[in-house]
Amino acid sequence: MTDVARDMTVEAAPPLHRPGLTPPVLPAASLPRHVAVVMDGNGRWANARGLPRTEGHRVGEANMLDVAAGAIEIGVKELSVYAFSTENWRRSPGEVRFIMGFARKVLRVQRDVLNSWNVRLRWVGRTPRLWKSVLRELREAERVTADNTGLVLNLCINYGGRAEIADATRAIAEDVAAGRLKASSINEKTIQRYLYSPTMRDVDLFIRTGDEQRTSNFLMWSSSYAELYFSPLAWPDFNRTELWKACEAYAGRERRYGGAVDKVLHEEPTGAEDPEGDETEESLHRDGQ
Repeated sequence: MTDVARDMTVEAAPPLHRPGLTPPVLPAASLPRHVAVVMDGNGRWANARGLPRTEGHRVGEANMLDVAAGAIEIGVKELSVYAFSTENWRRSPGEVRFIMGFARKVLRVQRDVLNSWNVRLRWVGRTPRLWKSVLRELREAERVTADNTGLVLNLCINYGGRAEIADATRAIAEDVAAGRLKASSINEKTIQRYLYSPTMRDVDLFIRTGDEQRTSNFLMWSSSYAELYFSPLAWPDFNRTELWKACEAYAGRERRYGGAVDKVLHEEPTGAEDPEGDETEESLHRDGQ
């Protein structure tokens, strides 16, 4: 088998349940419902072994199924994976061609496996520049798995966080100009409706592999309050047990969403009144003062 032929070979799918591997039992309230993953380190993993970068992508694609199986086993409801960013078009033409062609083949093969696991597949990203053959496979995967009720797996391909917000803003501006939307009615829920996947849950746990500590323009809106978890492992070495470790770390954190409790005080104040008076700025304007 030539190197090119091997690069395009899809690894065998892992089983949904691996003998001897059991996820930790975490309280439902302490379990992340939505986990987002930046699957970084494929190329470096391959180069460190004297292999072409494409070999890292090949192994990494197979590994995604193992992590998805682990998400199902522990009880995660939604998993988003950063498969190809809008910035990845800057990579060498050869690597981009491999990723697009391989993604097309992987989608065709893995779709049936994920469908048998009751996984619902959703594509999240931009249409421009994306290969039409890849887009067809994505749409077909969405169609085939549309009625599944298990894990929601968001495949973020040709995706960028800033691009998503810019596209949403442009669509909102067009609807305001056309009279379909009032500017005064725009709020956070409005913006959510214009994102690529309006029904996406807020990200609870944001994982990045590859020993890098940045979010890289991934799900910026949905990850506003996400807990961050950085793994030194390259993506091909990050499996379901590593996902479970991340979930355990998440379960041990306290999420306050901007609120806080002073443990020294026995009684919390009932409000945040203005010590100078009871009238708010809004009431003063309303009364014409």
